[in-house]
Amino acid sequence: MSETTLLVINAGSSSIKFALYGALGGGQPRRRLDGQIEGMGRAPRIKVKDDEGKPLREEALDANLDEATLLADLITWLKDQPAAGHLVAVGHRVVFGGVEYTAPAIIDDTLLDALDALVPLMPLHLPKNLAPIRALKALNPDLLQVACFDTAFHTTQPRLARLFGLPRELAEEGLLRYGFHGLSYEYIAGVLPGYDGAAARGRTIVAHLGSGASLCALQEGRSVATTMGFSALDGLVMGTRPGLLDPGVLLYLLREKGMSAADLEDLLYRRSGLLGLSGISNDVRDLLASDAAEAAEALDLFCYRTAREIGSLAAALGGLDALVFTAGVGEHAPDIRARIAERCSWLGLEFDPVANERGGPQISRPDSRVSTWVIPTDEDLMIANHTRHLLPERALKLSA
Repeated sequence: MSETTLLVINAGSSSIKFALYGALGGGQPRRRLDGQIEGMGRAPRIKVKDDEGKPLREEALDANLDEATLLADLITWLKDQPAAGHLVAVGHRVVFGGVEYTAPAIIDDTLLDALDALVPLMPLHLPKNLAPIRALKALNPDLLQVACFDTAFHTTQPRLARLFGLPRELAEEGLLRYGFHGLSYEYIAGVLPGYDGAAARGRTIVAHLGSGASLCALQEGRSVATTMGFSALDGLVMGTRPGLLDPGVLLYLLREKGMSAADLEDLLYRRSGLLGLSGISNDVRDLLASDAAEAAEALDLFCYRTAREIGSLAAALGGLDALVFTAGVGEHAPDIRARIAERCSWLGLEFDPVANERGGPQISRPDSRVSTWVIPTDEDLMIANHTRHLLPERALKLSA
């Protein structure tokens, strides 16, 4: 009998990223292939590569196909691939689980109803996560599906770290700081002992820096504070999002500029951040390559705000033992790492520019009071592990 496999799905606003894993019986699940369907709703295109990076499929898809049909096409295509094996489960990144869902969960009608009730708290992201779940449920009702919540890792935070200074009844309605990128932080917390045991046992700040960016303060591997709050808008300057913003700015835009809620949503999610500041791009690589003063200023603000928030989280931790850079920018932009790390010298971080240029993993000097690392994250593997752990034993025994 063929090897059992599971599929990981990470659905966004205009794309579906996916990865197929095998070797579910023991040890780490092994990635067989990965890819994405991008440009959904406009000009959909699928790209898939195998575990060695070799292209397996790349083509434009019919623009008239809806999400359910695109997923059905993917599943049909996967069945014909040598790496496909016997698909026994699908794990989903679900961006928001509210206060109730603190661990991955098998998806059933009760869970779907509960997540539907949370949509008003996360109206942009949660429906996008739920759509492929429903599409796959209609396609194969017996296929086990698992929800892995991005907010779950942060439920260990103390109540004071989650409260806003708003009337108590609003907190009781769910207006709290939830935090995001939890699957990434969970992965880093899990592998950190292999890099720095003292940091894993102590006070560490993880900088998940990508198009979406945030920081998380870890105490003995548990989240105690993070920069994102009620939504994914808060905290650091990001690719197209402004980060921390005085609410008075929004009141001004509503009153004096006549903006609607939809206008504000577009401004805050799609036209701000590095893109809005530079007028050039939301991509750090483009801005680093540009000679424009606006590009330089946008990057300067990104680094300044990140370093400032590192100071804030160090205060929440009562000190700092380690700093970890991860995600696209954190892993691949040594100039950005250098600018941020140099601003953190007051914390006892002694930066090693040579180690930084070669990508680490350690980019602090051996005698630095704050050890500093570059550690690749792997949210897909985190989802694959969670999904495998919820599989019935009979499914794991299907492998030959």
